[in-house]
Amino acid sequence: MKYGKLMNIVKSGNIVIPTYIYKQFPKLDIDLETFIFLMYLHGKGNDLPFDVNRLSEEFLTDAKTIMTYISTLQKKKLIEIKVVKNDKNIMEEFISLDMFYEKLSLLEVGEITKKEEDSSDVFQTLEKELNKQLSPIEIEIVKAWKENNYSDEIIKEAIKEAVINGVANLRYIDKILYEWAKKGIKTKEDVEKNRKEFREREKEKPKKEDIFEYNWLEDEDEE
Repeated sequence: MKYGKLMNIVKSGNIVIPTYIYKQFPKLDIDLETFIFLMYLHGKGNDLPFDVNRLSEEFLTDAKTIMTYISTLQKKKLIEIKVVKNDKNIMEEFISLDMFYEKLSLLEVGEITKKEEDSSDVFQTLEKELNKQLSPIEIEIVKAWKENNYSDEIIKEAIKEAVINGVANLRYIDKILYEWAKKGIKTKEDVEKNRKEFREREKEKPKKEDIFEYNWLEDEDEE
């Protein structure tokens, strides 16, 4: 989307940017287009139905661009996609801005830490290794890893392990994290120790040609 077109959306009166939020814009670590889209969501209210076609029509851009905005805002922990059942027991998706409002309150009292600011690093590493942009569902999977107390360090090691094994996908990475958790592997040092122990076990295994094979059937025939 060109900035001229984007500014026309703002001028049309569909988007209002509060002065306080505008002043916090540089600290949100997103580009201007994504910020304008965030303000569009803010104007629509919390728990907006996640309808890409509707968002695309109202924001005057294509669905692919909308998905890029959504993906960026998820990775920056400014929005999240919530899935709930309606009265007819049908699953529906909503865009929640709770994380954005929480971040604003933290910015107000100056409690944003370096660790929180660098949290998108895992997403960047994963996208680089998978050679694609993460979908909203994939982003939620990564966020679930974090909620399950997998550190950024151990997630990156699991990504590396998957790449080494030639199976770079989220399902395989999730399996690695699960197996490591069962073994109590929580740090990069634990991973290196586990790899070393594995190599030692492999060295101790007898080679196939060294195994003495006894043909019991031939022995019985000779008798």
